[in-house]
Amino acid sequence: MPDVVKANYVDVLDTSQQYAIKGQKVKRYRVRNNLPGTPEFCPLVRCTEILKNIGGQNLAEEAGSILQQTSPDLIARTAAFLLLEDSKASFTIEGENPPQDRLQRWGATIEQAGQRPLDEAMLLSLQELVIGKSRFVNLGWRFEGGFVGTRNRLTNAPTPSHISARAEDIEDLIHGLLVYADQSENGSLDPIAATAAIAFGFVFIHPFEDGNGRIHRWIIHHVLRRQGFSPAGMIFPVSTVLLERIERYRDVLERFSKPRLLLTQWETTASLNVRVVNDTRDLFRFFDATRQAEFLAECVSETVHAALPREINYLCGYDEAKQRIEAFVEMPDAKFDLMLGFLRQNGGRFSRRARTKEFSLLTDEEAQHIETIYEDCLLKFDSRQ
Repeated sequence: MPDVVKANYVDVLDTSQQYAIKGQKVKRYRVRNNLPGTPEFCPLVRCTEILKNIGGQNLAEEAGSILQQTSPDLIARTAAFLLLEDSKASFTIEGENPPQDRLQRWGATIEQAGQRPLDEAMLLSLQELVIGKSRFVNLGWRFEGGFVGTRNRLTNAPTPSHISARAEDIEDLIHGLLVYADQSENGSLDPIAATAAIAFGFVFIHPFEDGNGRIHRWIIHHVLRRQGFSPAGMIFPVSTVLLERIERYRDVLERFSKPRLLLTQWETTASLNVRVVNDTRDLFRFFDATRQAEFLAECVSETVHAALPREINYLCGYDEAKQRIEAFVEMPDAKFDLMLGFLRQNGGRFSRRARTKEFSLLTDEEAQHIETIYEDCLLKFDSRQ
């Protein structure tokens, strides 16, 4: 059949209803293919009032404006703290409490997010960084079934709340996800829509035996930075906000998983894993990521409007308190921070133990003056701990 002639080009997606890329003209059919993905992976996000309202806030510009009014030294200290806090929160969400050096290594990995395009080698490398040396975890793409959930305490049989993509579908799905990431970046897809589709798409596929959750949150940082959404030299502490909203976060994940459990036929294997016996690839290729995008947008808004200014203001208060206290009593930085820790734990007052042991050399007048300064500069931030 000959190509269609003398007709206007029509968009595949109605951009008043769904987020789309700029797209390319397909001459044969006189359509503009503005789908953000391919048949291998193409979740879509609807243009809801929540997303339009938050999108209209120009959050990237607002974050940049906050930083422009802040000294470079304070920006660097804020960035370092938020990086460490985000790293800690990402492990806490997984129920882990790693040592400080592991937190710092993961923080350094987050800091490198967005420096180059997402690819397969990067994802595999990230899993190695997350898991480290483990004799009990197989690194690389899963080669058998996967699930999230609990086990029967008597038989140890799986009780899934989420069943992952089939192992034989993983490479095609990840390839499609990587193409989606490239096309959304080059085609100017809305940053929040792109981030939600890619990051949540990854964790739904669950391509690794372990480490999927932390890599999913790393991808959030990566896509936001690739899309030019995160300010230079600064990461949005998204994991920290996710932890603060952990029940909403779980609900957003379950909104995807629960309906798909009803469409997944599975059986328990001899090794007490799950084996999917029907074709579930479409469940992970084509899904509505609107709820995930709305939740992510709310988290980013919270980061810009509250978390970022709060940390900058805290450090300003810290510097003022340090300057005022050191005007009448000097102490090493470690001792000063220990003192603030005691005051924070005791509502801005020295405990009896602190006054009789670690800070017994302070006079009563000095101790009262320090408590007054702490109340002036830092007490209002204690609820953040």
